[in-house]
Amino acid sequence: MLELDPGAAFAGAVRKRRRQLGLGQGELADLAGVSERFVYALERGKPSVQLDKVIAVLSALGLHLELRRGGGPAVTLGEGIPR
Repeated sequence: MLELDPGAAFAGAVRKRRRQLGLGQGELADLAGVSERFVYALERGKPSVQLDKVIAVLSALGLHLELRRGGGPAVTLGEGIPR
């Protein structure tokens, strides 16, 4: 069975959404209030990133992070603005 690296999957999802919205890394960085270098590192799957900045980037993309244990209720971080 092929196991997908969760960091790579997350990075790919962020990169895909940014491209769907037609944004460059610099534009996304400006919208999220983070550096372009941070967006670059996030999209490359850097193993250690600041969660508050990750949430800012997700919000700028109209996405959120959902944490769920088993079938329990989800905790949602970073309610994004729909685009």
